[in-house]
Amino acid sequence: MTTQTLERTRRRRSRGTDLSGWGGRGLGAVVLGVFLVFFAVPLLWLLIAVTKSGGDLVRSGAFTPGSVAGLVENWHDLFAFQSGAVGTWLVNSVMYSLGALVLTLLVSVPAGYVLALVRFPGRRLLLVVTLVVMLMPSTALVLPVFLEMSLLGLVGNPLSVILPFSFYPFGVYLAFIYFSTSIPADLLAAARLDGCSEMQVFLRVAVPLAAPVVALVGFFSFVQNWNNYFLPFVMLPASSTYPMQVGLTTLLSSTPAFNPSAAGSDSVQLSTLALATVISVLPVLVVFLFSQRFLVAGLTAGGTKE
Repeated sequence: MTTQTLERTRRRRSRGTDLSGWGGRGLGAVVLGVFLVFFAVPLLWLLIAVTKSGGDLVRSGAFTPGSVAGLVENWHDLFAFQSGAVGTWLVNSVMYSLGALVLTLLVSVPAGYVLALVRFPGRRLLLVVTLVVMLMPSTALVLPVFLEMSLLGLVGNPLSVILPFSFYPFGVYLAFIYFSTSIPADLLAAARLDGCSEMQVFLRVAVPLAAPVVALVGFFSFVQNWNNYFLPFVMLPASSTYPMQVGLTTLLSSTPAFNPSAAGSDSVQLSTLALATVISVLPVLVVFLFSQRFLVAGLTAGGTKE
């Protein structure tokens, strides 16, 4: 085969590769476009809706911007609903989520450390039970948890939400994986030789090294607790104890567009409901934006072992 023939063959293969590359890029662009339309368009509508009055939301175009006055009016109507119930719901959500978060970190991280680095009878069984419970849908546990809280007389008490939230097997598993793969055993042994007790080894050596995975467990726990609906809905019968996610159902049932019988002094416009939805998401978004550096470090932790 001559040099010219080889060159022509190489060019044909190069053109074929370019065409397949363009085809792959085109397919990727189509897929991204579909996702953009499916997810971004409703989100854009939601953000625009909070700046309109109820009438403007119906009369004007779906993506026609509103005004600052419309946003202020929706804000006033939202926090005036049922004499300031929305503010109470937000405070309750913060209290439940942060209270459960503290308990989650106090339980999950030490549990993962012990399962990873301490050999004791029943260790493997505990790990298997943790994995099984982690795979179970949380709604499947609501009934037995309700019966347990009822037996303890805690139904209607904030502890009936905070204590079950604190049981976070996924956090135990994350801590277990990290301590199993990323903490050098020689470093812990050296700390023991220097006279540290097991508690000192954990608090002074293991925990500082595990800061990324602690942040990761904390973030996932906070997001799950903040967005949890079913358990607080079952445990907390009084509106004054609702978290924001349960309170949204009250707003929804007071919106004539979804419940025609809700017309009255306490009725909620669609634009006000949209503002409540945005506000319910903001805390998670803020936590994510300020903790993403630790989240990336936590997600990559354990990927390599020295």
